[in-house]
Formats: sequence, structure tokens, C-alpha cells
Amino acid sequence: MSADERREAVLEAAMREFALGGLHGTSAEVIAARAGISQPYLFRLFGTKRELFLAVVDRVFDRMLRALQEAVEDGATLASLNRSYAAILSDREALLAQIQVFAACSDDEIRFRVRRRFAECYRCVENALDASEDEVRAFFANGMLQTVAAAMRLDELAGREPWARRVIMPPQ
Repeated sequence: MSADERREAVLEAAMREFALGGLHGTSAEVIAARAGISQPYLFRLFGTKRELFLAVVDRVFDRMLRALQEAVEDGATLASLNRSYAAILSDREALLAQIQVFAACSDDEIRFRVRRRFAECYRCVENALDASEDEVRAFFANGMLQTVAAAMRLDELAGREPWARRVIMPPQ
């Protein structure tokens, strides 16, 4: 495996482990074991656990931005952006990683990176749509609601709990 391939495998393993334990609850040892490498090699690739987490932050936002940009390329509407965002909610561990990224914002360096990357996504939607500020804000608010609903697996309740069905119902 090349160094780039190994780095990619470590980043994927880190995203999966951070999704479950967050920044502070996940050890570098567990990430290294999942990636099939030694802990010293992990630190050779990423320097520190925080640097590895920041790389995960970038991966989470790269994925979100890519989904939004694909909707834009196909002629963005609020409905197409909602569908694109909904498609990224199907990967449970990536979804939980997204939530952990926001939860780690008590760390200044992480918060500044998350703000910058979120702003890229926000501007992408703003620039792509002929929509009001309220509509853009509502798109992101709904996205967060759908993220939380997917994390709670509300789809499992939708058949028997009307409130859950209303939460996961796509916006019109």
C-alpha cells in the first residue's frame, strides 16, 4: 500500500472511530488498530490526534460540499439540494462523525475550521439559489433536523409514531 493509500485508510478508520467516540473518547491506539497500523506510524502520518481529527473535519465537509455542488451542477433548487443532502445521511458512521465534528467545537482550532468549512457550504447554497436569506437558513436548519433524525433512526418509528413521520417528512 502506498503512503497515500495508507493515509486514506487511516483517515477512513479515524472517521469511523471518531463517529463512535468523539474527539476525546477515541484513542489513537483504537484508530491505529482499525487501520491495521502501529500507533507510531499513525502519528508519523498525522502528527497528533487533533490533526487527524481536523482531517476528519475536512472529510465531513468535503462530502457535504460535494453533495451540494453536484446538486448545483444539475440545476439547483431547494428540492434538489434537499435530496442531495438526504443522500449523505444514509452512511450512519459518516453521519455520526458529522455530529461529533460539531460537538468538538469547544476546541478553538476545531471550531475555527468547522466555521470556515460550514461557511463554504453556506455560501455554495446562497450562490446557487435565487432564494431569500430565510430560505437558505431554513435549508440548513432542515438539514440539521434531518441529521439528528437520521442519527436517532426515526425512520424506524415513522410507521407507528406520527411525530417521527412528520419530522422525517421531506420539505415541500
